[in-house]
Amino acid sequence: MELKDYMQTVGRQARAASRRLAMATTAEKNAALLHIAAAIRRDKTALVAANAEDLAAARAAGLETALLDRLTLNEKGVDGMAEGVEQVAKLPDPIGEMTDIKYRPSGIQVGKMRVPLGVIGIIYEARPNVTADAAALCLKSGNAAILRGGSEAIRSNRAIAALVQEGLQAAGLPAECVQVIDTTDRAAVGELITLREFVDVIVPRGGKGLIARLLAESRVPMIQHLDGNCHVYLEAQADPAKALKVVENAKTQRYGTCNTAESLLVDRAVAATLLPAVAQMLTTKGVEIRGCAETCALVKEAVPASEVDYYTEYLAPIISVKVVSGIDEAIEHINRYSSHHTDAIVTDNHPKAMRFLREVDSASVMINASTRFADGFEYGLGAEIGISTDKIHARGPVGLEGLTSQKWVVLGDGHIRG
Repeated sequence: MELKDYMQTVGRQARAASRRLAMATTAEKNAALLHIAAAIRRDKTALVAANAEDLAAARAAGLETALLDRLTLNEKGVDGMAEGVEQVAKLPDPIGEMTDIKYRPSGIQVGKMRVPLGVIGIIYEARPNVTADAAALCLKSGNAAILRGGSEAIRSNRAIAALVQEGLQAAGLPAECVQVIDTTDRAAVGELITLREFVDVIVPRGGKGLIARLLAESRVPMIQHLDGNCHVYLEAQADPAKALKVVENAKTQRYGTCNTAESLLVDRAVAATLLPAVAQMLTTKGVEIRGCAETCALVKEAVPASEVDYYTEYLAPIISVKVVSGIDEAIEHINRYSSHHTDAIVTDNHPKAMRFLREVDSASVMINASTRFADGFEYGLGAEIGISTDKIHARGPVGLEGLTSQKWVVLGDGHIRG
């Protein structure tokens, strides 16, 4: 089948499946999810083996370290994937919920009902766990899903998709509720993002190059996730032990994730005492420090930072560091250079902490906590579809509610407008 015809078929099947799924009961959806989770656990060895083939091909192709990290699926990762699906099954079903019901002077009642978006196209790179996460969230929220993973994960994605469709059919739902694009042809993305008659929203998860292309070419609305240039600001009244612990976790727990800290700001009032200890911890762990002139004067291992460094999501053991004059400069710096993903302050000064929460313009803002908490699972959303840096419709980790809309409902008893 020609690619255009294939994508049209996928879209048409997704639209038909979405209508059936929108009528599915909570029991049907949860049954499918539990079947999927059980199948993932049952076929753990086969999933790891498929992923090993992807990893071997990716290494041979020279895939960079950060992407190899995202691509890797070990037994622990498979268990986590199954747990995420099970957690989604336990979450309340948002579909059909009616809220804000109020009587009007005319006697009618007016309110809102939560409904699925319809068909969601998800385009992502490297991460095979997204296949299960996205399928689970779309299924529970009543949406059909068209998943287009990166070519580097094609074997892993096919194996996971087969288990998802097995679970759907076991619960009496169409297998086409979740379809993985079964081609590595990059032209498939171009077709998917123009299927306005079949696809209601696109969710991209990938690098700046992918997002830039979709912004330029997509004819379908998007919930977009740009890069994660996340900051930690050590304010003048930061507890030194908390500061060290938060920076260590935010930067060094994993280097290849979008919620990893890429920039560190240190208040000038405590830079001489706090920065050397934090820098020693980072350099001991192999992190390269690119700093301002004051940073380089205090930390002999630091190298001068360029303007570009302050904008950069490294996804690597590198961090930009700047000494700032206080909270005003810290907030100004973050709002200028960050990607508005996740930013944190470490301080025991409550008024300044509250200012930071109010004035930092990011999807997640934190006090005395690692940026690594910016995650749907950690927020109690179950698995996440992605982390949106948009301001309209959904912002931050996108869970079930972010994949729904609301329609107005009117309840009457023969009422007519006078």
